Amino acid sequence: MFEAIDHVGIAVEEIDAALETYTGTFGMALLHRQRVPEHGVELAMLAAGEGHVELVAPLASDTPVGRFIGARGPGLHHVAYRVADIEETMATLRERSVEMIDETPRAGALDSRIAFLHPRGAGGVLTEIVQR
Repeated sequence: MFEAIDHVGIAVEEIDAALETYTGTFGMALLHRQRVPEHGVELAMLAAGEGHVELVAPLASDTPVGRFIGARGPGLHHVAYRVADIEETMATLRERSVEMIDETPRAGALDSRIAFLHPRGAGGVLTEIVQR
């Protein structure tokens, strides 16, 4: 069902400071950066071999990522798996009684389609599926 790890999402308090670490210190290439007001985040996608690291910073403290950082601090936010057909994967997951956050796919970074599984359905880990 899952083809590969697409990216690991890391919640950060401030995107520019995090980018200094990931591009300057770690030498990762910045592939994409955007503000997504409808999700309350600014994100930056970085190259990490065949996968990616996605930095997500809250636009406000009352957004999902803002609440995450408020409760847990910055750090690992989610794991995203690449899938060939997101609708088919979502249907299979529903058949297997996996609780979904998204009922339909939505637009993601780098022209992808994404959907999130509730952490209760994935051993406590916020899980994203991505169709590129």
